[in-house]
Amino acid sequence: MSNSSIGLQLYTVRDQTQLDFKKTVQRVAEMGYDAVEFAGYGDIPSKEMSALLADTGLRTAGSHVSLDALEHDLDHEINYCLDIGCPYLIIPYLAQEWRTAAGFLKLADRLNILGRHCQNRGITLAYHNHNFEFEQEDGRYLLDLLAAATDPQLVKLELDTYWAAYAGVDPIAYLRTITGRVALVHLKDMTPDRHFTEVGDGTLDIKGYCQAARAAGARFYLVENDQPTIPSLESARRSLENLRTILS
Repeated sequence: MSNSSIGLQLYTVRDQTQLDFKKTVQRVAEMGYDAVEFAGYGDIPSKEMSALLADTGLRTAGSHVSLDALEHDLDHEINYCLDIGCPYLIIPYLAQEWRTAAGFLKLADRLNILGRHCQNRGITLAYHNHNFEFEQEDGRYLLDLLAAATDPQLVKLELDTYWAAYAGVDPIAYLRTITGRVALVHLKDMTPDRHFTEVGDGTLDIKGYCQAARAAGARFYLVENDQPTIPSLESARRSLENLRTILS
């Protein structure tokens, strides 16, 4: 198929992880996912989480951790990642006050510092986009301002292809501009009326995105559905089956 692993962003099944985190991770493994990406750890200590991953054979693609949490206790977050074999600490979202050109340039300074500390301890910092990063100031996307102002060795990108498309940007063309910079991609699909749906059931060029992501150097394809309209585990299963068909 490809050298990129297929993982599930566990935010997709958050209603289930809240009920039983370990059982949900086991069910994700049974579906055939290679990896998971965390959005919280369900209050499970890192050694227990490491054992769960070993038992299920799942790799850790990355972990979504807020900027506030990273700035509050970066070493704690790095230690957890090291314990579970997680290569990427990913900032998933930005508060409103950052969302200007000046805010992104200020953020870049912070990310370079955080990224250096992560790199010194064997973890890579990354940034995950939504649609607002594709607003323009002086003809440049805010995401491009951030990329230009951060050290490419210290700060990678996790491109959410859905949100790029939602913002009117062609993810395939954009991936070509961030070759070597993009470590992971989020795959979700869009209904004709611009809502979330399972990968392969919507209007987006998932195969094209995967090919472009692989060419750009992405290590992980991560399935996500922010708001499943069917049971979340069934959503995750359907997306994986569709994606395997698309990639075969």
